[in-house]
Amino acid sequence: MKKIVIVFSFLLSVSCQNFGSLKLISDLSKDLEEVSGTEVVANSNLIWMLNDGGNKPKIYGVSDTGKIEKELTIKEKNNDWEDLTSDEDGNLYIGDFGNNDSKRKNLVILKVNHEDLTSGKKVKVEKIKFYYPNQTKFPPKKKQLFFDAESFFYYKNSLYVFTKSRVKSKFGKTSLYKIPAKEGEHEAQFISDFNSCDEMDCWITSADISNDGSKVALLSPSYVLLFSEYKNDDFLSGKLTKIPLNYASQKEGITFKNNNTLLITDEKAHGVGGNFYELKL
Repeated sequence: MKKIVIVFSFLLSVSCQNFGSLKLISDLSKDLEEVSGTEVVANSNLIWMLNDGGNKPKIYGVSDTGKIEKELTIKEKNNDWEDLTSDEDGNLYIGDFGNNDSKRKNLVILKVNHEDLTSGKKVKVEKIKFYYPNQTKFPPKKKQLFFDAESFFYYKNSLYVFTKSRVKSKFGKTSLYKIPAKEGEHEAQFISDFNSCDEMDCWITSADISNDGSKVALLSPSYVLLFSEYKNDDFLSGKLTKIPLNYASQKEGITFKNNNTLLITDEKAHGVGGNFYELKL
């Protein structure tokens, strides 16, 4: 009887919470309290997630109800892992490019081969190293702190990184860069800029592109920026639809479940978040 009361009380507390436009799927395990990236992967029945810097170098395979089904240890340091993406073959890419002070010289994207997602518990990766051609000082002056990043996705053999501004009154600025999705060291190719607003609430914290390539979603703590009808791979040139989420939390991960549905995760912080959500477009 006591167990029934506890379960009922939990369900009642969840039902009384207002998650705005988001539909709650579940809360996440304590192992994912600092979840920073979420990705639906081709040929995998799991949704893959990771935590950001300071946590163990692990990726987690999660069921569609939010339960951890698999853990893999990556044989690389988690300097500041920030996002996940994947290609059409089901290979997974880890964005180790968090760069709060814009002083890192070891920016890298780690490629996990698809077969390793179902094999052993410790995984070797390929390294895709890159640098920003317009950064000459490490760190630059405070008014040039534009080289942090938390967001990227794969599209047609390239990786597209969206930066996060640390410049006061320009927090909503993001720059789009293109990197070849192959091992080696590469100069990131600048494509374009976009400025959503000036507040910290405008920070871009995750990104994804729909499977049909028609829509790009950028996540911030308070809304989703949805771009469509863009020219070639200048995704920021497209038609913009701003979707308010009406729920304040530290949102860090976004991925397309299908062409018209997004999955979103947020960190557990200040007594809120730590959840797994769905958003219908």
